Amino acid sequence: MKKELDKGLIRFYLYTGLAFLLLYSFGEFFEYRETIFPRIVNSIFLVSYLTVLNYIFFEEILQLFKWRSKNNPRAFFFLFLAILFYTFGLYGWRQLWIQLGAYTNFTPDLSLLKGVAVHSQFSLAGILFFAIVRNIYNNIRLREKNHQLRIEKKEAELNYLKSQTNPHFLFNTLNNIYSLARDKSDLAPESILRLSKILRFMLYETGGHSIAIDDELKIITDYIALEKLRYDDSLLIKLNTDIENPKQPLPPLLLIPLVENAFKHGVSETRNRPFVDINLSVKQQQLSFTVKNSMEETSIVQEVKENIGLSNLRKQLALLYKEYDLTVGQQNDVFTSALSINLSSNV
Repeated sequence: MKKELDKGLIRFYLYTGLAFLLLYSFGEFFEYRETIFPRIVNSIFLVSYLTVLNYIFFEEILQLFKWRSKNNPRAFFFLFLAILFYTFGLYGWRQLWIQLGAYTNFTPDLSLLKGVAVHSQFSLAGILFFAIVRNIYNNIRLREKNHQLRIEKKEAELNYLKSQTNPHFLFNTLNNIYSLARDKSDLAPESILRLSKILRFMLYETGGHSIAIDDELKIITDYIALEKLRYDDSLLIKLNTDIENPKQPLPPLLLIPLVENAFKHGVSETRNRPFVDINLSVKQQQLSFTVKNSMEETSIVQEVKENIGLSNLRKQLALLYKEYDLTVGQQNDVFTSALSINLSSNV
């Protein structure tokens, strides 16, 4: 199976060769100003040769030592060939272009051994330059790869949490409709219609990374309307909003778990004066969402046990934002969920 060429890596070697050419020509400019242009042409021939040779050396020959035994004769054989190409090969490359008339010979009396020694120094400088730049380049690529892996891991975790939260949300809603159907309530058809609206939203509007906070508010309103069908006029619901920018992006279905929790674990267990009080404020990228609901008063202080909705919400917040706070607690007959997020602190 043939090894595919990495176009990004080839571009890297071309750009590195160009940088080495510019750096070398910059040094020659101060010493040989009168003949700088033909010397630059000479350098182009030499650097082009070294660029190709360095690519083969770093990406092919050294890999033989990395993945195979150091006693592998094939690896040492190619290393020996590379040394020849860096020394005698570079000098022979120069002589070829001199014979073709494209290379200006500024040292016609240069002997073979001295010429090989001079060009070996040039090769060594090229190897060191390419090695340093290549190491920096590899570190940058490694950091980018790790960053991409972290992003993919975060997205996978978020998708997993959504796959848990959405069925949980639908399961609770279907239970509500079942109770209406069991009692043969005339409100059952309307509840199914409202559920259909919620499902349509979840299927077609929540697939992306974010939605407008105005759309999130609509799904909350639809859910409240669906829940109200189960209760008589004794249930008091307040929804107050103060939103600076209705188009402010927000992860879809991020707020609904707190509202759902208020109905399922609060109002449904309250016998007298049930209520849900919801306050949403979004100003200058600061979101404040508070949900209060009635509960049966108890004299026993109990630790709040978070259900799957609240637990998943807390995990999602940790993956999405750096600055947030989610607190839940009960005082007397009132349960309070308070969420604050700095929306500009995306992870």
